[in-house]
Amino acid sequence: MAISQFRSKKKITGGKYDIRSKKLKNRGSIPTLTKLDKKIIKLERTRAGHRKIRLYSDDMANVYNPKTKKYEKLKIITVKENPANRHFIRRNIMTKGAIIKTDKGMARITSRPGQENTINAVLIEK
Repeated sequence: MAISQFRSKKKITGGKYDIRSKKLKNRGSIPTLTKLDKKIIKLERTRAGHRKIRLYSDDMANVYNPKTKKYEKLKIITVKENPANRHFIRRNIMTKGAIIKTDKGMARITSRPGQENTINAVLIEK
């Protein structure tokens, strides 16, 4: 399955656009499924020679406590819920919005771990 970012091949009127071959600039990237394990990061070259740091796995999170208004670095025990895909829970894959279990309780991930190279979360009050 090729990941690309092309427009539709048909116009609104029903006519067809000029068909061109795939270009390197139109390619997408495979999603980074950040797992629960020891920290692994990789550098990826993007357009114009820029770099993107991908987080492939991590077991620590920067957790914000709304009561004390402080951040703590806590160990992630497991992934409890993931709205992106229900099968990610079983595989311990973390995406934005996932609920993780930490030493201090449940927390919701607010960052995009695969793109931002960090796991930021907010404690959920019960």
